[in-house]
Amino acid sequence: MKTICLYFEIHQIIHLKRYRFFDIGTDHYYYDDYENERSISDIAERSYMPALNTLLQMIKENGQYFKVAFSLSGAGIEQLEMHAPQVLEKLQELNETGCVEFLAEPYSHGLSSLANEESFARDIKKQCQKMEEYFGKKPTVARNSSLIYSDDIGAQIAALGFKGMLTEGAKHVLGWKSPHYVYNCNIAPNLKLLLRDVELSDDISLRFNNREWDGYPLFADAYIDRIARLPEEEQVINIFMELSALGIAQPLSSNILDFLKALPACAREKGITFATPTEICLKTKSVGAIDVPDTLSWVDEERDCSCWLGNAMQREAFNKLYSVADRLLIANDPRINQDWDYLQASNNFRFMTTKPSNVGLDRGIYSGPFDAFTNYMNILGDFINRVNALYPEEIDNEQLNSLLTTIRNQGDEIEMKDKEITRLKAKLEKLESIAEKPAKKAAAKKAPAKKAAKKKEDEGPKDGELF
Repeated sequence: MKTICLYFEIHQIIHLKRYRFFDIGTDHYYYDDYENERSISDIAERSYMPALNTLLQMIKENGQYFKVAFSLSGAGIEQLEMHAPQVLEKLQELNETGCVEFLAEPYSHGLSSLANEESFARDIKKQCQKMEEYFGKKPTVARNSSLIYSDDIGAQIAALGFKGMLTEGAKHVLGWKSPHYVYNCNIAPNLKLLLRDVELSDDISLRFNNREWDGYPLFADAYIDRIARLPEEEQVINIFMELSALGIAQPLSSNILDFLKALPACAREKGITFATPTEICLKTKSVGAIDVPDTLSWVDEERDCSCWLGNAMQREAFNKLYSVADRLLIANDPRINQDWDYLQASNNFRFMTTKPSNVGLDRGIYSGPFDAFTNYMNILGDFINRVNALYPEEIDNEQLNSLLTTIRNQGDEIEMKDKEITRLKAKLEKLESIAEKPAKKAAAKKAPAKKAAKKKEDEGPKDGELF
C-alpha cells in the first residue's frame, strides 16, 4: 500500500539592519525590527493561518486517515512568539488531534553541521527542548536546514538518538534508484532516511500557478493518479516543502488550498494512505544504504551547498563566524547567545551568492552580494569583539578545550544524577504503595466492627438488658 508523507517547514528570516563600519563598538543591536514584524505578520496572514486552518479542517474531516508533519526553526518560533502568536496556537491545536508530528532541526536554521559538530548538536538539542515545551513530545526524526545532508551529518544525527532523517532525493546521489523507498545512512545503519520526491514536491511548491508549465492546471485527482501509477513496490512518497509555498510562492487566488483539501479524498479512492515520518521509520524496513560523501541540499539545480558557500566572500564570512564557535559553547550571556543564533541563519550567506538561480532571490536592503557581505562583516566584527571581551583571544585552544571538557563532564554527571534521582523517586513511590497496603487492609477489617458498635450504640439497650 502506497503512503504519502507530507511535511512542511516553518522558518522566518531575521532581517539585519543597515550597519556601517563606524557602528562597530558603539551599536550592539543588529536587527531591523520594523521589517521583521512586517514580514512575519504578512506571511502569517497570507500563508500560515489560511494553510494551517485548511490542514486542521482536513484532519477533522478525515479522522486519523490524514496526517502531516512540521518542523519549526527556533529563530522562526521567536518571531512568531513576538509578532504572530496565533500561528503557534493553531499549531498546538493541530497537535492535539494526534495526527501531526513535529520534527527536530537546528534552532538557528544555520550551517553549523558544516562547521562545528558541538555547535550542531547544541543547535539541535536547543530546538528539541522548544518543541517539547510547545507540543509535549521530544522529536524522534530530524531534518537539517534546507535538508542539508551527508554521511557524516547522518552519523551525527544518529549519535543524538534520532530514528530517522529527511533529506533530498537528488538525482546525482540516487542515480538509477528511486526516492520512493526507505534507505539508511551509509555509516550509521540504524538511521533511516526519507528522501524527498523532487518533482512531486516542486509541482506544488514551485510550478502550481505557472501558466507556462506543461502540467498547468494541476488537479488533485491527476496528481494522485500519478502516484498511484508508480511501480507497485515503490511504497513511500515523500512530499516536502516550505509552508509559505501555500499562499506566498503560490498565491491563495490560485486555489492552492482547494487543491490541497481534495488530496485525501482522491488518495483514499486509490487506496493510498498518509503517515508521519516516525510511523514510516518504525513500520518500513530500509532497502539499503545511500552513499553521500559530499553534502547535498534541496536548494537550486545543483542540490548542494554552493548557494551559501560558493564564492570567496561567503567562505570568508562563514569561516570568521565559526572561528568563535568553541568560545560560544561556554557563553552564558543571553544576548550573545541570541545574536549567535541569528547570525548563523543560512539566509545571511545566501544573500551573498553570485550564482544564478531559477528561484527568485529577494536580497531585501542589499543592492547586491558585495553589499550583503560588507554589512554582515561589519556586524560580525562587532559581535566577535564582544565575544573576545568575554573570552579573550589570549586564552589558547588547549586551555579552552580543557575548560570545555570540564563543562561537558559536569553536564554528563548532572544528567546521570538526574536519572538516578528519577529512579530513586520511582522506587520510593513503589515502596510507599507497598507499605500502604497492610494499613489499608487493617483499616478495612476494623471498619465493620466500628459500624456494628456504632449501630448498637444508636439503638440503645434491648428489653431486659442492663445498662
